Amino acid sequence: MLPTLSGRPLTALQQYAIVTANYWCFTLTDGALRMLVVFHFRSLGYSTLEIAFLFLFYEFFGIITNLCGGWLGARFGLRLTLWTGTLMQVAALLMLVPVADSWPKWWSVAYVMVAQALSGIAKDLNKMSAKSAIKSVVPETPDDHDKGESQLFQWVAILTGSKNALKGVGFFLGGLLLATIGFNAAVGAMAAGLFLAFLLTLVLPGEIGQMKQKPAFRSLFSKSPGINRISLARFFLFGARDVWFVVALPVFLQTTLGWRYWEVGGFMGLWVIGYGLVQGSAPALRRRWGQTAPPGVSAVTFWSGLLTAIPALIAIALWREVGNPGVAVVVGLAAFGVVFAMNSSIHSYMILAYTDAESVSLNVGFYYMANAGGRLLGTVLSGALFLVGGLQACLWSSALLVGLAWLVSTRLPAPPRQAQSRPLAIG
Repeated sequence: MLPTLSGRPLTALQQYAIVTANYWCFTLTDGALRMLVVFHFRSLGYSTLEIAFLFLFYEFFGIITNLCGGWLGARFGLRLTLWTGTLMQVAALLMLVPVADSWPKWWSVAYVMVAQALSGIAKDLNKMSAKSAIKSVVPETPDDHDKGESQLFQWVAILTGSKNALKGVGFFLGGLLLATIGFNAAVGAMAAGLFLAFLLTLVLPGEIGQMKQKPAFRSLFSKSPGINRISLARFFLFGARDVWFVVALPVFLQTTLGWRYWEVGGFMGLWVIGYGLVQGSAPALRRRWGQTAPPGVSAVTFWSGLLTAIPALIAIALWREVGNPGVAVVVGLAAFGVVFAMNSSIHSYMILAYTDAESVSLNVGFYYMANAGGRLLGTVLSGALFLVGGLQACLWSSALLVGLAWLVSTRLPAPPRQAQSRPLAIG
C-alpha cells in the first residue's frame, strides 16, 4: 500500500514537494557549514591550502558517492538514498560539536576531514536523490515532446534555483551563527533542525526511482556519448567556479579588502541567492528572449563560450589595476553568477534529457560524480593557486577550465527526444 497523507496516496506533485522541502533544509545546513569551517579555521591561523584540505574528503567522497549512489537508488529506490544522505549529514554535524581551539592542528585537520567526508557523502546522496526524483514524477507526453521537455526543464530549474538561493542564505547564516553563538553551538542547532526535516520524508513511497530490473554494478559507467560529454563539460564548469569561489574569494575579501566575517558571508550569500534566482528563472528568461523550445546543444555552447571571457576580464582588471579592486571583483562576480547560472540550469536539464525515467538515478549519479570531481579539482587549486599567485592566478585558471567546458560542449549530440522534433535555436 502506498504511503498517504490524510488517507490518500501521495500524488507526484506531493512527492516532489516533500523531496524538495528536505533538499532545501539540507542545503541550508550545507551552505552554513562551509562558511563556518572556512571562517572558524581561518581565525585560528590556518593557511588557505590547509583550509582547502579540510574540504578534500568532502569532494573526494562525493565522486564515489554519486557513482555508487545512483546504482543504489536504481536498485533500492531514491527514498533510501535520501534518508541515508539526510541522516549522515546530521551525524557529520554532531561530530563537529566537540571541536575545540585547544586541539593540536594535525588532529583538528584529520578530525574535520573525516566529518567533512561524511558531509560530502550525505550532500551528494541527497542531491542525486532530489534531482533524479524529478524525472520519476514528471508525466510523459508522447504526443507533444516539446511540452514534456519544457515541463521537465521548468521543474529542474525550480529545484536547482531554489536550492542555490537557499545555499546563499546558508552562507549568510553560517557567518551570522559564528559571530553570535559560536562554531560548536551552531553545528548542534543545525543538526537538530535537519533531523526534523528528515521526519517529513517518512511518508515517501519506497519505489521512487527504483528500476524494475536490478542493474548490475558494471552499469555504473554510462555508455551514452551524450551523458559522457555533458558530464565532462560539467566537470570543467564546476572546477572553473570553485577554483576561485571556495577558498580564494572569501580569504581575498577578508584579508585584502578588509571585510568582516558577516560581511563576507552576507555578500557570498547574496551572490548565491542571486545565482539561484537566475537559475530558477532560466526557462522564463529564455521565453522572454524568444526561445520557446527546450534548450539544446547550441544553448550549452553559447552560454559556456560567453562565460569563458568573464574571469579573464576580472583577472585583467586586477592585473592592470583598473579602478578599485573590490569593485572589479564584485561586478565581475555578479556577471559570472548570471552567466554561470544559465550554464548550470541548462546542464541540469540536458542530463535528464539524455536519460530515461527507468535509468535516471544511474545516469544522474554518473553526471554528479563528474560534478564532484570538478569541485574537488577547483577546491584544491583554489587554496594552492592563491598561495602562489593570489586571486589573479585562480581567475586565469577559471577561464581555462570554462574554455575546456565549451570545447567539450561542441561535441554534444542532440538529446534523443529533441532529435525527433524541430531544430533548436541558440540560448
